Amino acid sequence: MPMITNATLTALRTMVHTAFRTGFDGMMPQTFYRDAAMVIPSTTASNTYDWLGDFPELREWIGDRVIKDMKENAYQITNRTFESTVGIKRTHIEDDNLGTYGMRFTRMGQAAARHPDIITAELMKNGHAALCFDGQNFFDTDHPVYANHDGTGAASTVSNYDDNGGVTATPAWYLIDASDAVLPFIFQERTKPELETKESSSNSDEVFLKDQYLYGIRYRCNGGYGFWQKAYKSHKPLTGDNLDEAIATMMEFKGDGGRPLGITPTRLIVPPRLRASANKTVKVMFGEGGASNANYEAVEVRVTPWLA
Repeated sequence: MPMITNATLTALRTMVHTAFRTGFDGMMPQTFYRDAAMVIPSTTASNTYDWLGDFPELREWIGDRVIKDMKENAYQITNRTFESTVGIKRTHIEDDNLGTYGMRFTRMGQAAARHPDIITAELMKNGHAALCFDGQNFFDTDHPVYANHDGTGAASTVSNYDDNGGVTATPAWYLIDASDAVLPFIFQERTKPELETKESSSNSDEVFLKDQYLYGIRYRCNGGYGFWQKAYKSHKPLTGDNLDEAIATMMEFKGDGGRPLGITPTRLIVPPRLRASANKTVKVMFGEGGASNANYEAVEVRVTPWLA
C-alpha cells in the first residue's frame, strides 16, 4: 500500500480542480438565468436597491431641470451562503482507486454553474406570493401606478399576472422583456463558486477522525425581484390569442405620470410541459389550415426544467 505524499495530494488537487472547471465551463452555455435576471455584483452582506420603481426618461428641457428624487423603495437582498462537499476516503487514495471521483467533481462544477438557474426559477415560480419594491407581490393584478411622475396623485392599478380565473393548476408561462440591460429578476453574486480543499495534512482532524479528505464548494449569492413591468406570468393556455393579449398588455404598461415605458417582450420562458405549445405558437410559420401564424418568431422560446 503506497504512502500518501504531498505529490500525491497535489496531483489529486489538480485533478479535482480540472474536473470541476470542465463541468462548470461546459454547463455555463446551457444555463438560462441570464435570459431573465440581471447579474449584480455584491461587495457586502446585502445590497439595497433604492433605484427600483423609477424608469428615467428624457423630457424637453424647458425652464429649470425637473429633478426626480429616488423613491423610498428600499428593497434589500441579503446574500445567502451555499455549499456542497465531497469526501474522498483515505483508503481510495492509498489504493489509487480514484476513477469515479473525476465525474463527481465534474458534476459538482455543473451544479455550481446551474445554481443561479435554480434561484431564478424559484423567483419566477414564487413571484405571485413574494413582495417586490412597490409592496405588492411581484406578479400581481393591482400594481399601483400614480398620476404624477413623482409618484403622487391618484393611483390606478396594473396587472402583470393572469391566474386564469383562479385555475392555477395548469403550468405557467412567462414573458420577459430583455430588450435592454434591465431585466425583471436579480441574481446577486457576492462571490464566485469557490472550490476549497482540506487535505493538507494526514494529521488534520477530518483525516484523523474519519479517514477522509474533504473538497467543497462555497458560494455566496441570492436572488430578488427587479422591475415587475418587465415580466408577465400567465396560467392561461399557451395559444396565439393569449400570447397576443399578454404581449399587448406589457407593451401598454405606463409609468407614473402616464409615460409609456417602451416595454417590448422578447422571450417566452416555459416549463417542459409547455415546450410543444410554445413551439407551435411561436416557431411554426403556418397554423392549421395553412393560415399564416401572426406570432411566428415574435419572441424567443426558452425551455427550462427548473420551472417544472
